[in-house]
Amino acid sequence: MMEQINILRRKDVEAKTGLKTSTLYWQIKHKTFPRPIKLGEKSCGWLESEVNQWLSDKVALRDSR
Repeated sequence: MMEQINILRRKDVEAKTGLKTSTLYWQIKHKTFPRPIKLGEKSCGWLESEVNQWLSDKVALRDSR
Protein backbone atom coordinates (compact mmCIF):
# COMPACT_ATOMS: atom_id res chain seq x y z
CA MET A 1 0.00 0.00 0.00
CA MET A 2 1.32 3.43 -0.93
CA GLU A 3 1.95 5.97 1.82
CA GLN A 4 -0.29 9.03 1.68
CA ILE A 5 1.61 12.13 0.60
CA ASN A 6 0.52 15.41 2.18
CA ILE A 7 1.58 18.71 0.66
CA LEU A 8 1.86 21.90 2.71
CA ARG A 9 1.62 25.31 1.10
CA ARG A 10 3.89 28.15 2.23
CA LYS A 11 1.48 29.63 4.78
CA ASP A 12 1.02 26.18 6.32
CA VAL A 13 4.80 25.68 6.50
CA GLU A 14 5.21 29.10 8.12
CA ALA A 15 2.51 28.32 10.68
CA LYS A 16 3.96 24.89 11.46
CA THR A 17 7.61 26.01 11.76
CA GLY A 18 7.26 29.59 12.99
CA LEU A 19 9.52 30.75 10.15
CA LYS A 20 8.73 33.82 8.09
CA THR A 21 8.93 33.76 4.29
CA SER A 22 12.35 35.41 3.99
CA THR A 23 13.90 33.08 6.58
CA LEU A 24 12.29 30.06 4.97
CA TYR A 25 13.75 30.85 1.55
CA TRP A 26 17.13 31.81 3.04
CA GLN A 27 17.30 28.39 4.69
CA ILE A 28 16.30 26.66 1.44
CA LYS A 29 19.03 28.57 -0.40
CA HIS A 30 21.59 27.47 2.20
CA LYS A 31 20.29 23.87 2.15
CA THR A 32 19.18 23.90 5.79
CA PHE A 33 15.47 23.44 5.01
CA PRO A 34 13.73 21.03 2.60
CA ARG A 35 13.24 22.27 -0.93
CA PRO A 36 9.68 22.74 -2.17
CA ILE A 37 8.26 20.76 -5.05
CA LYS A 38 6.77 22.51 -8.06
CA LEU A 39 3.03 21.92 -8.26
CA GLY A 40 2.23 24.13 -11.22
CA GLU A 41 3.39 27.14 -13.18
CA LYS A 42 3.19 29.47 -10.16
CA SER A 43 2.72 27.17 -7.20
CA CYS A 44 4.84 25.00 -4.98
CA GLY A 45 4.49 23.03 -1.78
CA TRP A 46 6.49 21.06 0.74
CA LEU A 47 6.17 17.43 1.67
CA GLU A 48 4.72 17.39 5.17
CA SER A 49 6.93 14.42 6.05
CA GLU A 50 10.09 16.41 5.22
CA VAL A 51 8.91 19.42 7.25
CA ASN A 52 8.08 17.11 10.17
CA GLN A 53 11.54 15.51 9.91
CA TRP A 54 13.17 18.96 9.90
CA LEU A 55 11.26 19.83 13.10
CA SER A 56 12.22 16.50 14.70
CA ASP A 57 15.86 17.12 13.83
CA LYS A 58 15.69 20.55 15.51
CA VAL A 59 14.27 19.00 18.68
CA ALA A 60 16.92 16.24 18.66
CA LEU A 61 19.67 18.85 18.23
CA ARG A 62 18.31 20.84 21.17
CA ASP A 63 18.08 17.74 23.34
CA SER A 64 21.61 16.61 22.50
CA ARG A 65 23.18 19.82 23.79
